[in-house]
Amino acid sequence: MVQKARPKKTSASQRREESLSREQIVEASIELLDKSGEGGLTFRTLSERLATGPGAIYWHITNKSDLLTAACDTIIARTMTASLASVTTGATPQATIRLLALAMFDAIDAHPWVGSALTRSPGQSPMLRIVEQIGQQLRVLGVPKKEHWVTASALLNYILGVAGRNAANGQLARTQGLDRSEFLEAVSTAWSQLDAEEYPFTRSLAGQLRTHNDRKDFLGGIDLILRGIGAAHRG
Repeated sequence: MVQKARPKKTSASQRREESLSREQIVEASIELLDKSGEGGLTFRTLSERLATGPGAIYWHITNKSDLLTAACDTIIARTMTASLASVTTGATPQATIRLLALAMFDAIDAHPWVGSALTRSPGQSPMLRIVEQIGQQLRVLGVPKKEHWVTASALLNYILGVAGRNAANGQLARTQGLDRSEFLEAVSTAWSQLDAEEYPFTRSLAGQLRTHNDRKDFLGGIDLILRGIGAAHRG
């Protein structure tokens, strides 16, 4: 099969390519996503921010989906690199998993759009980076190969699910003009007023909900999973 030759670049397109890199486009996209969410990221707004034409962007990026994946991958790569660089010598795999998980929690909290971007690119680089780093630690833990999938999935689903929900709650509170304490107070009050016979357990959690710490609770869940992995392996 004869492969078509790529169209020759004009001097104008060459200048645009040289003056605008893929990295610059991705960084500008991250700024727009952080400021306005996915709805605020369009090729028009990106062109305006970069003071260039859409053609210069399309030279590097195929479409918005490609752009979101590239932006997400940049955030995940930075998060993984920084986390692994902070791992102390002799750290246990459990400690490393906790570190990676908390770094992901904080990254999604800082960039709420990352959570949804990850769910739409399960087989692409951003998700693969997370799976690989968690998986390497599960190997060190001695998790049998036949249990790699279910164990990695449990951790991954917990991390992305809780971190994504936390970010969504934060966004909801901001849209309602509430800070975290006001938001929790409102929900806690509503729970405390539930019917005692129909919702006895949920009602009993109202006080804990009011004062809970999101990051601490998140790590508590990670520890529960890790203890379960250890118990199953010992068994």
